[in-house]
Amino acid sequence: MYPYGAGGMRDNCSEIFGLLAHGPDRSETGQLDRVVWLKCRCRQCSARRLSEYSLRSGPALAALSPKVEELDFESVQMPPTDFKPDKYTGITFEEAMKVRKERLTPSLMTYYQKPIMFVQGHGQWLYDERGRRYLDLFAGINTVSCGHCHPKVVAALEKQMKTLWHTSNIYIHPKIHEYVTKLTDKLPGDLKVAYIVNSGSEANDLAMLLARLHTGSFDIISLRSAYHGGSPYLQGLTALQTWNYSFARGFGIHNSMNADVFRGPYGGAHCRDSPVQTIRSCDCPSGQCQANDKYVHQVEDLLNHSCPKSIAGIFIEPIQGAGGINQYPKDFVKGAYTVARKKGALCIADEVQTGFGRMGSHYWGFETHGVMPDIVTMAKGIGNGFPLAAVVTTPAIAKCLTEALHFNTFGGNPLACAVGSAVIDVIEEEKLQENAEVIGTYLMKELEKLRDEFEVLGDVRGKGLMIGIDLVTDKESRSPLPGPDVTEILEETKDMGILLGRAGLSGNVLRIKPPMCITKADADFAVDVMRRALVNHTKRKPFYQQNAPNKRIVTKRKVDMYVKP
Repeated sequence: MYPYGAGGMRDNCSEIFGLLAHGPDRSETGQLDRVVWLKCRCRQCSARRLSEYSLRSGPALAALSPKVEELDFESVQMPPTDFKPDKYTGITFEEAMKVRKERLTPSLMTYYQKPIMFVQGHGQWLYDERGRRYLDLFAGINTVSCGHCHPKVVAALEKQMKTLWHTSNIYIHPKIHEYVTKLTDKLPGDLKVAYIVNSGSEANDLAMLLARLHTGSFDIISLRSAYHGGSPYLQGLTALQTWNYSFARGFGIHNSMNADVFRGPYGGAHCRDSPVQTIRSCDCPSGQCQANDKYVHQVEDLLNHSCPKSIAGIFIEPIQGAGGINQYPKDFVKGAYTVARKKGALCIADEVQTGFGRMGSHYWGFETHGVMPDIVTMAKGIGNGFPLAAVVTTPAIAKCLTEALHFNTFGGNPLACAVGSAVIDVIEEEKLQENAEVIGTYLMKELEKLRDEFEVLGDVRGKGLMIGIDLVTDKESRSPLPGPDVTEILEETKDMGILLGRAGLSGNVLRIKPPMCITKADADFAVDVMRRALVNHTKRKPFYQQNAPNKRIVTKRKVDMYVKP
């Protein structure tokens, strides 16, 4: 049906990547209605060239794909899988939406203009009620670490369900003791005492309490753009307007300037511990980072002017999650810990999103900064989607909690501990940490090419499989891309089969935090989808329509990479 590949006959091209247009593409004569582009992904071709197949309606201007409304889901080829989802027989999508509207809280966030109802998951894939497959690059908000319904994790849960569900920790049951031994063995130094809870917010609540009890001080600092939870106790610690309600909150909490080397006042081309650096220039002498020193000075200035002589703690995410996958200068966390400890602070590493191998190079995010925290909080990937979280600290700090009774009904229940133990085993046995480093680095370097290609893609950042794509109006101003434009891009990528998250104060950062079992083929597919969505976005802009006759397009590469006259 499609005899021509990219730049030559089928004999010269081992893979026809697929027709990008779909729908009413044939006239009565059997010819195509418009220019159709085929893209080659084979390694035999010297370049990723484009080839026009046929045209009925005369010369036209075309890009890599037509408007997304004309794209059929199956017109983008996904990596193959042998898994076949079960036939779904439950509640319909329409019934679910009616219940969601009438019986669930209106505060529930629903992604996409056309929402999706997922009914089954397997590995890195999710399936909707019609059996359509999606590559899950958001992992239930960075929660599914090993892959959906991993057989070893499922088996551990099933086995425990048949023996003991719940007794509470006023009694002894074996699973919590087995689990905390395995968990704390993964942490360095004296971080050997664990308190098991159910969510990241619970973990950070408890860490705040521990810091205040142990130090006898009250004030705590965090960074702007930080997200540490949504409970009333944490409203001030989470320094994002979009997550804070209008009530008295944050008593005793102070927020320092975020050390954002892309959009902040200080930053350069060599600041981050990442395969991809910012597009900003850098004039620092070799071996020095002026941005780091200036951001640490901001923390010190806050401590000297807004805090008492001693404080209880400092909370820092190794990489900010909901704030936009923000990475600090390489030595910022070390410097911030140093100045905070001079005020008596305990240093708390919020590993809710960064822990359990996701960074690739290290098991814990704080290790990438060369620091030793006093308290570590963890959740999300700890249970592969099962409600489980933990606070790990030193014996000396843990002792302060004995001043009064403190109890968590479901924390450390046998089911959760069985799951958590299996997750640690799977990450190690299947070398998911190593996979996160290899695939994450490859994916970021491929996305870096898109950044250099499209004006709208201002920054690619992250480490391992925690990646942010910062969408901007233009690279010079670095102004966040308006919400409606981001929504369109997010909607298109979903329609072509990948699921991305959204982050940042302006919601302009696309979040990639997939199950750590994804493959290179998955990464290639994701980049292809992103490229098509970005081309479609570029075509929609008024400047494209105005400048198309002059072969001008706002990218850093030549227009004829996209357009044939």
